[in-house]
Amino acid sequence: MGTPLRMPHMSTCSNVAPAPAPEAPRAPPSSPLDYDVVVILAAMLCALVCALGLNSMLQCVVRCTRRAVADPVGWVAHRRASAGLKREDVVALPVVTYSASPPAAAAAGCAICLSDFADGERMRVLPVCGHRFHVVCIDRWLASHGSCPTCRRRLSESGGGHRHLQVLTAV
Repeated sequence: MGTPLRMPHMSTCSNVAPAPAPEAPRAPPSSPLDYDVVVILAAMLCALVCALGLNSMLQCVVRCTRRAVADPVGWVAHRRASAGLKREDVVALPVVTYSASPPAAAAAGCAICLSDFADGERMRVLPVCGHRFHVVCIDRWLASHGSCPTCRRRLSESGGGHRHLQVLTAV
């Protein structure tokens, strides 16, 4: 009873090391230099875009200044012609009520809001060209423009004792 029993299949199991698990491939560590380069390139791109925008703005300012210095009377006349009409001139334009009973040869819609006129709607008729628009639409347009939105004929006030609108022709 002094000798231990040996089992042949278990004799060397405790001495065998398990096989190592395969390691997942590691990505190379990212260096701080790569991140710094990306930040520097992004900053340079932003600086380039800002410089191009500033250059365009300065060219526009120089061009407008040259035009104002070279021909101040023409520049001022152009600026005034592009401005809208005075409120009292806009209100003085004739207002009519739309009636669809006689078919009109002209389009039966407002060229500003692109909707058709309905019976009983109030319209303004421009005296220089006869184009018709909703009162609200044309009033808003003429506050910032001095021309008909359809044919672009200029409207301006003429001198004299009474005010009326006339057509200006470009030379």
